[in-house]
Amino acid sequence: MKVSELAEKLDMAILTGGKGSSKDVKGMYICDLLSWAMSHAQREDAWVTVHTHVNIVAVAVMADISCIVIPEGIEVEEATLKKAEQEGIEVLSTKKTAFEIACEAGKFL
Repeated sequence: MKVSELAEKLDMAILTGGKGSSKDVKGMYICDLLSWAMSHAQREDAWVTVHTHVNIVAVAVMADISCIVIPEGIEVEEATLKKAEQEGIEVLSTKKTAFEIACEAGKFL
């Protein structure tokens, strides 16, 4: 499934420019400890985190994560969105909880 399809199926907004919307998503990883996510997320995962600072983009790039999903309507810092666009990482937003995202994504991934 592509990032754009995941966003559509789970009714998530794409907050970034769309350069990475055609990346494949093969799984999902939920974690808020950046070092743990960097060492345990799988290539082409969608990563769900409540963090919004620019460091999440670096983690996504290093771990080859397809996109970052911010749950519960948390506002994302502008610097993070700009850096994500530069790196071709889509940042998705939803009002759903991480649990709800995982349950719904499990039907497709």
